[in-house]
Amino acid sequence: MLATQTTAEIPTQSLLDMALAGGLTLWPIVLASFIMLVVVFERLVSLRRNRVLPKPFIHCLLSQVADGSMDRNDALDFCDDDSSHMAGVFAAGLRKWGKPAVEVEQAVLDEGERNANVLRRYLRVINGVATVCPLLGLLGTVCGMMKAFNAIAGSDAMGRPELLAGGISEALLSTAAGLFVAIPALILYLYFVGRVDSLVMEIDHHGQRLVNLISAEATQSRSRKKAA
Repeated sequence: MLATQTTAEIPTQSLLDMALAGGLTLWPIVLASFIMLVVVFERLVSLRRNRVLPKPFIHCLLSQVADGSMDRNDALDFCDDDSSHMAGVFAAGLRKWGKPAVEVEQAVLDEGERNANVLRRYLRVINGVATVCPLLGLLGTVCGMMKAFNAIAGSDAMGRPELLAGGISEALLSTAAGLFVAIPALILYLYFVGRVDSLVMEIDHHGQRLVNLISAEATQSRSRKKAA
């Protein structure tokens, strides 16, 4: 004779049930995660290398300025037709064509700094999410534990774990949610900071190449070589 076995169904919770059980502090964490996703998508699009440093544009402008086939006005028109950050830096330097190298370099550096600030835009939002979400999770933990202790103080909780389960569940869910959002946010922030620094260094490098081509010292040097 086979013994009949009864299997108890394991209760499950949906994401909405878990969010509702996590308390009020869980909703700011959800909102922060949504904002982070929007900013990350925008930065991934804006920091594409072809959008910041288009290689064909850079090679064409520098090579034609070097061989003398493009003058100041043509080079400025060429930069105006391009919407990249590198084009704005080149245009700032080209407006100082024929001036001393210090003056041309300063114009390039000033425009490069403005573009660097544009590239770093919204990165503070990601850093803020990485900083605030663990604090919100900690606040939820404190609130949940206070609820659990109030349940202990207000009734006979011995042998009745259901009186404590709600507060402890809220505390654990808030902490987990805060860390679940903060850890990827911190990783993404570090990634974008490194990417921006790399792009800024390349912008500075190409800007210096332009300074060595259009400054008064460079122009006089090429003139002497041609005369010789």
